[in-house]
Amino acid sequence: MPDAKTQSSTNPITELKVSGHLMTMDEGLFCIFNTPGGTPPDDDTGLPGVRVTAAPGSGGFAGQVSISGFNGDGWLGGDAGAALVRIQGGPAQVLVTVYQAADGAHDAPKLQVIRLTEEAAPEPAAPAPAPVATVPQPSAGQPIEVAAHIYGRGDVGGRMGDWMGEPGSKRWIEGFGLAPSAGIAAADIEYQAVLGRGWLSPWAEGGQFCGSRGMSLPILGLRVRLRNDAAAAYAVQVSATFVDGSRVGPVIDGSACEAPSLSPLEAFQVTLVPSGTRAEAAPAAVKRAPARKPAAEAPAPAPAKPARRGKAQPAPDPAPVPAPVLAKAPAKPKPATTRRR
Repeated sequence: MPDAKTQSSTNPITELKVSGHLMTMDEGLFCIFNTPGGTPPDDDTGLPGVRVTAAPGSGGFAGQVSISGFNGDGWLGGDAGAALVRIQGGPAQVLVTVYQAADGAHDAPKLQVIRLTEEAAPEPAAPAPAPVATVPQPSAGQPIEVAAHIYGRGDVGGRMGDWMGEPGSKRWIEGFGLAPSAGIAAADIEYQAVLGRGWLSPWAEGGQFCGSRGMSLPILGLRVRLRNDAAAAYAVQVSATFVDGSRVGPVIDGSACEAPSLSPLEAFQVTLVPSGTRAEAAPAAVKRAPARKPAAEAPAPAPAKPARRGKAQPAPDPAPVPAPVLAKAPAKPKPATTRRR
């Protein structure tokens, strides 16, 4: 039986089963993704696969379409692929194209569409250079290990352990990437963006961008984990601040760093520490509670007046805390009186 290479050399064209669908969408921000649990694509061909693109014609609609995929090649491959679609200026159409093998061995992927915002997000402000004091930049000759795209500011970069973003600025982060230079291979660090409650982007490897640019779509947190030799040598800690003022971290063991309110991510810090020296995980959300005033001390009781000789004094009021019960002591014998002669 001829192998795939021999067959491709004799017949360089492979027929596919292709179907296209025009989808009309109202103004707003949407996410199109493969239904979880679907049939994964073939490892060799990558089929079935889906592409989401702007329609070739307006179709009589005045809206403008912007599309950003989580995969750099634009495919909604696998069961975790997703694309963000932003419609501005009125309804518009997008073209959803499904590619399958000609023999139909795999079913077409099932897609879901959810609306992320009711109206189109505002245009971001013109990017401005970030101050060195708030967003550190690596020195000359040092590689950029952490990068982030910040709403209204653009791309910034720094080193592992630096804060990306500005705590308290209310400017959310739209995407990020990690590429540590501490002898960690790109395949040994993976990260995801939090997109919703229980909903994460596909895993991205070191050096890949995770999220979106220019879509005005904030990510709601991040998740970072190490693999293989890197996991044995280092532990990763993630801390973050969010637009609602909450602060989370350090989060360890590859858990998602997100606010309980799912507020947009404002700034984050990713730190690598040698194994065995990592900090204990902080609570899910760290909020500073107002200091409690110390309780007012009860005034000390006035000292009892000395009893007059020969005259019994009334017993003092009982203390607020009950005293232990004591056994009754035997009565003392009355001293004998001496009669005067």
